Amino acid sequence: MTKQEKVDFVINTLKELYPTIPIPLDHKDPYTLLVAVLMSAQSTDVRVNQITPLLFEKADNPYDMVKLSVEDIREIIKPVGLSPMKSKGIYGLSQILIDKYDGKVPQTYEALEALPAVGHKTAAVVLSQAFGIPAFPVDTHIHRLMYRWNLSNGKNVIQTEKDAKRLFPEALWNDLHLQIIWYGREYSPARGWDLDKDIITITIGRKSVIDDYYKKKK
Repeated sequence: MTKQEKVDFVINTLKELYPTIPIPLDHKDPYTLLVAVLMSAQSTDVRVNQITPLLFEKADNPYDMVKLSVEDIREIIKPVGLSPMKSKGIYGLSQILIDKYDGKVPQTYEALEALPAVGHKTAAVVLSQAFGIPAFPVDTHIHRLMYRWNLSNGKNVIQTEKDAKRLFPEALWNDLHLQIIWYGREYSPARGWDLDKDIITITIGRKSVIDDYYKKKK
């Protein structure tokens, strides 16, 4: 298969598997999504979705959030991990949103990445999922699958993002990054992987990855 045929196979397979695409993190607006994505660092979406209702019951906007103390926020979000850093980030970004943006979440990478505890991936998720701005956030699933599918060299997430944006049409980025995440969780996980059920990897995957898989099974 040519590289373009592989890309088309990925697009068509994912569209068939995920015609409607759920958003992993529960939220109601750009602010609650921003907080939820920040909380998801080195945690799971399931755990975050269990904790955000407790936090948002007390504060679901920056004005109410800064009425809490950093310690208050930390106590609520402790189960998601890294709570000292995340609580300071949530409080700090909430104050900045009030001071600089009238309590609204900005819609540029530059402004988002200038907020406390907000990195490139978090900014990309917010731009994509909250505002519909084309972005291709790369998480561990996308990084793993782009390598398995021989569509990226696996050096780092920065390179993987560049490769994804180069290969896939911009109009599909917002859907594709979510479809790949769901596919990675269901069909091509890091652990408990059953290659025989992973139709994309077994069809277009990197030969060395497939060979290693079957060697380990012997």
